[in-house]
Amino acid sequence: MQESYVQDQLFDKQNFTETPLPKGEYESCVFQNCLFSDSDLSSIKFIDCEFRGCNLSMVNLKNTTLNGVIFKDCKLLGLRFDNCNGFGLSFSFEGCQLNHSSFFRTKIKKTHFKDTQLQGVDFVECDLTQAVFNNCNLELASFDRTLLEKADFRSSYNYVINPETNKIKKAKFSLLGVAGLLEKYDIVIEK
Repeated sequence: MQESYVQDQLFDKQNFTETPLPKGEYESCVFQNCLFSDSDLSSIKFIDCEFRGCNLSMVNLKNTTLNGVIFKDCKLLGLRFDNCNGFGLSFSFEGCQLNHSSFFRTKIKKTHFKDTQLQGVDFVECDLTQAVFNNCNLELASFDRTLLEKADFRSSYNYVINPETNKIKKAKFSLLGVAGLLEKYDIVIEK
């Protein structure tokens, strides 16, 4: 069966849970208000695509290519980004819900997370060098042996990062957020 190649197409309000997205390569396409939840997107290539207002919760991303993909106002609960094709893996998130997703051992330098819920997200052994977390909720997010050099957490909150088990050289934190770096010491910090 021949895989399709689709370029510069708008997919608006489509339900891909009923009719699956055909396997293939999608370049510079926009998916707007589409429903993908629990769909199989394995081995599909998305290059320079944008997802706006879509529900992609619990989709299968095994060997999926995400290169230069923008997710805006999307629901992405429980996704395993660590199952994606690691070659050229790059994306950004704005206004998204990424709770309980996994980026375990991914190399996603310079990734931008803006106004995004990242509760319970797995960043263990992830390379987040120069990543930007702009106004993100990182409650119960896991950071262990994570590369966070030059990452920016200044406007984010609820994170707990152990400086002894993560590389945080030149990372940026706000004065209020410093408490998240001292959590393991069980000390009381008063304002």
